[in-house]
Formats: sequence, structure tokens, C-alpha cells
Amino acid sequence: MKVIQNIGLGIFLTGLTLFIALIFLGEYKVSTELFNTVVTNKGIKSELFINNIKNNVLDKTYTSPFKFSNAITTAIKTANASHKQNNQWDKVIWDKPHSLTYTIAKEAGISMVKEHKWLFWWLTFGLGIIGALLFIIPQLITLGAPGIKNDGIYHKPATNRGWIGWSVFIFLVAFYILLYFRPDYIVNWTYIVDPISEALSGHPASQWFLYGFLYCVVMLVMAVRMYIKYRHNNYQILRTTSVLFFQIVFAFLIPEILVRFEKPWYDFKNAFPLDYDFFFSWNLNDLIASGGLGLFILIWGIILSLVIVPIMTYFFGKRWYCSWVCGCGGLAETLGDPYRQLSDKSLKAWQLERYLVYGVLVFALVMTGFTLYSYFSGTAAVIGIQTQTIQDIYGFLIGAIFAGVIGTGFYPIFGNRVWCRFGCPLAAYMGIVQRFKSRFRITTNGGQCISCGNCSTYCEQGIDVRAYAQKGENIIRASCVGCGICSAVCPRGVLKLENGPEQGRINPTDILLGNNVDLIDLLKK
Repeated sequence: MKVIQNIGLGIFLTGLTLFIALIFLGEYKVSTELFNTVVTNKGIKSELFINNIKNNVLDKTYTSPFKFSNAITTAIKTANASHKQNNQWDKVIWDKPHSLTYTIAKEAGISMVKEHKWLFWWLTFGLGIIGALLFIIPQLITLGAPGIKNDGIYHKPATNRGWIGWSVFIFLVAFYILLYFRPDYIVNWTYIVDPISEALSGHPASQWFLYGFLYCVVMLVMAVRMYIKYRHNNYQILRTTSVLFFQIVFAFLIPEILVRFEKPWYDFKNAFPLDYDFFFSWNLNDLIASGGLGLFILIWGIILSLVIVPIMTYFFGKRWYCSWVCGCGGLAETLGDPYRQLSDKSLKAWQLERYLVYGVLVFALVMTGFTLYSYFSGTAAVIGIQTQTIQDIYGFLIGAIFAGVIGTGFYPIFGNRVWCRFGCPLAAYMGIVQRFKSRFRITTNGGQCISCGNCSTYCEQGIDVRAYAQKGENIIRASCVGCGICSAVCPRGVLKLENGPEQGRINPTDILLGNNVDLIDLLKK
């Protein structure tokens, strides 16, 4: 079995190496016809930018995406700076420079990748999938008897912040930085998924289609690992299947098919404030202009956030969304499962968690209030603060850096729920309901606890579960996502996830028997 796993690892690394190498392949050349099309489609009015491109870029061949990107972005920044200085705001190119550069690069690319898309799909995605499965599937035999095996997890460089973990960290962070901030460098990656994008939406792939497709592929492959590792636990099998379904169908297939029929792209499972730009003016205008379906999406989004989310959280806790529906949670529970033991359980981490996650929630609510006021009043600023500035700050710091670069890139170092625990505003919203008004709790049978510590070790939310179990307390925490791993790894069956009568919830600040003075006095005697 070890030989098969080593072969699989070799195949996977070959596919990954070729995938990275694609960044450096190919040439770029902007023709007059191509550039005129971009200018027309984008409505660019800057003569300075147009002349700069015609004089310095047009019909020149670039052998590096870095040099090509630099030439285009320099022209954009030079033109924008000049127009702003001269107060010619109608001529400023409002597109993010690298977004416009990506659009041009996608059409200007000349490479064998563009000519042989399926071949390079198999050499990258194909080899990656095959190699990963060959590495994972032999565990079906080696796992042996029922039970969740975590032996040696702190002795492996992949799962103990060793050199493999740091290598994965560097790759993930670099990937997200390129995706969010330099998509013009990764056009070759989008070429290889063009056929799939065209089949679904009728359009060539953008960097976001690439991300969505890669997201689903990674979840599928790592779900196989989940099915193997937790094959004797029906709860884990069901919730893994659920997050796969919602991610692939609701977050990927349906939105892309909607675009094919010229409808707005929309993920029906996303709820505000996680979907922080739902009330942005451009989104509201698009939905209203889309007729009946757009109006339905608008109403659905409001009902989902204000009615369905709190009701479902009351009955089932945060787990109905965070562990069964959410795409962020789905990636954390599949790709991030090997790193769950790395979550910080310290008091300082818990204090930081409360400040950050509720701070992000307040930020999102204030930004949305400003946004709606500006939308209905027609003003660009509220109490002297530009609404667009707040949106840009939130989008950059929270939407890109926190949720993307840190949220996933930091899995191998800080555990798999960094975003969910410290930054997700929807998790904070549901956490308030769960903590004070929910039927969900994890019950404990303290008499059976042997203090092995498995539950605390593998709690991805940094909760010291063992401390509750030893005292026989119900676990009622705002941060708990109900993943059930604490119960799954308990050798004594001490922990149980329940949805019972609200009056049966024991406050975690009260120790069992702690308030029963008569019984305590009796025991002392």
C-alpha cells in the first residue's frame, strides 16, 4: 500500500509542478482589432491611455506575463493619475488595473496551453486528481477496524507545522494573492478550464470560474478522504455529502447556468452578512433590472438572512449552516480536516476571537447601513464619510485578505476554521442566537470521561471540550459549529449533539450541582 501511496504522491506533485509552471509559459501580443474591442466594451474614454497603449504596447510581443502586465498597468495608472489631477473624473478608468489587464491578457495570450486546453487540463487537474486519490484510497485497507485513527498526527511534517505544512501555507497564500490581486498572471490557468466554463455558462472562464471549479474539485477529492476516515460515523458521512451538494449545485452549477440564460449570477445559499455586497447599489440595480428572477433573488436574500437563518439556528444551532451548507465550512471540513488540531485553545485566542468576529459583524452592519442610506437618498457620503470608501476597505481587508488569503491560506498553521472562528460575520450573527436562544447543545456524561483530551485536541473552534465534559456541563458556546468531531473521537461516548427543549439547556457558566446548596451540604456531611 505504501508503494501505491508514494506513486500517487509523485503523480500529484508532477501535476502541481506543471500547474505552477503554466504561469511562465506563452507570449502576449495586443492587436489593433483586439484593443479596439476592449475599449468599446469597457467604454474607455481616456485618450491618454489609448495613445499610450498604441505607441508602446500595440503589436509588440511579450514573452513574460509580468512584463506584459507591467506595460498595461503602467499605462492605466499614468492615465488615471493625469485625469484625477486635472479633475477629468469621467475619463478615469474605474476598473481595477489588474482586472482590465486580465481582460486584455486573456485575449492577447499566445501559447500551446491556449491551443491544447484539454491536454493541459489532464496534465494538471487530471494528474492532481489521480495522484491524490491514489494517495488517499489505500487507507481503506490500512485503517482496519472501526474508529478514527489520529496516531502520529503531531509527528508528521504535514500536520504539525513542519516543512510540508509551511510549504502548503506558502502555496495557498500565493494562490490567493494571485487570484485576488494579480489575475493577469494566471490566464494560462483559466485557459485549461475554458471548455468547462463554455459548456456551463457559454462564456470563457474568468479567474473566479477557475476558483469555483478548483474549489469543487478539491472538496470532492478531500471528501473521499472524509468518507474513508469517518466511514463508521453516519453523521460525518451525511454532513460531508451535504456540504458537497450545496457547494457543487448551489454555489457552482446553478449560478453558471443562470449566466448562460443571461440571468444574474447568484449563490442561493449565501446569506447576508457573509454575502456582504448583497445590498451594494450595483447588485440591487442588477437584480431589479433582471425582472422576475432578480426580484425573487432580492426577496429570497432578505428572507434568508432575516427569517430563515435565525429560525433554523434556534432549532438546530449554527451547525445547520456552518457544517451542512456553507461553502467556507465545506472547504474547512474537507481540505482543512488534517489541520483541525492546530486551532489555538488558549484564553487569549478566545478573547481575540470575540473582539475580531463581532468587530467584523459591526463593520458589516455599519457599512450596509451607509450603503442603503446612500442608495435611497442618492448621496455619496454619510456624515462626511464616503460610502464607496467603506465598501472598498471592507472588500479588501475582510472579503479578500481575511476570508481569502488568511481564511484558507493559514489552514496548515492556525487550523482549518480561522475565518469561521475569527472573521465570519454570519457566524457571529448565528452565534448570538445559538448562545442565548437555541435548542442546540452538546450534552456530556461526565461520569464516563477519562480525560483523554481527544475532544479538545480536535475541536477546530478552539473550545476546551474536555473541561466541560469533566464537570458534566452542557456545551453551549457561540463559536461551536456542531461539526460533531468531538463526539466522534470520544472513546467513551461522553458527548452527544442534541436539539432539545430550550429549558433543558444548562448554562455553561453554571456547574452541575453548583447551585444546589442543599445537595452539596448533604454530600459534605
